[in-house]
Amino acid sequence: MIKKMIQTDNLASTLLIRLMVGLVFISEGVQKFLFPAIRGAGRFEAIGLPNPEFLGYFVGTIEVAGGLLVLVGLFTRFAAIPLLIIMSVALYTTKLPMFSLEGFWNMMHASRTDLAMTLGSLFLLVMGGGAFSFDRRLIISKEKPRKRDFKKPDWI
Repeated sequence: MIKKMIQTDNLASTLLIRLMVGLVFISEGVQKFLFPAIRGAGRFEAIGLPNPEFLGYFVGTIEVAGGLLVLVGLFTRFAAIPLLIIMSVALYTTKLPMFSLEGFWNMMHASRTDLAMTLGSLFLLVMGGGAFSFDRRLIISKEKPRKRDFKKPDWI
């Protein structure tokens, strides 16, 4: 099962998605520790989530850890799962109410980063870490080494 979860293709372009998703989640997670009143517990309390003090630091930790794993491409699919959960909760608790109060276009404008992170995380869940990832290196190292044909030099 773990082998299937770290299995990935050799697409180099996946690195761009990993950079985007990883750096944004790391940045957002760190900000929950640096500015808890506006990015962490204070924000969670304002939107009515239970136990905001714990939740702020918990979500920040998941965002930093998941972002780092995605960034280096280690257990990328596993890391994408909690990040998708975080984005689903964020969209449900902050953007869905905005739709009913401010309308579709205001909601879409405010949710552009959330949607990009959700789709990026979903892409990584489906595709894995890609060419320049630790997942790829783990798969290559577990493959049976190929026997190389030895060709006798012409001068012998």
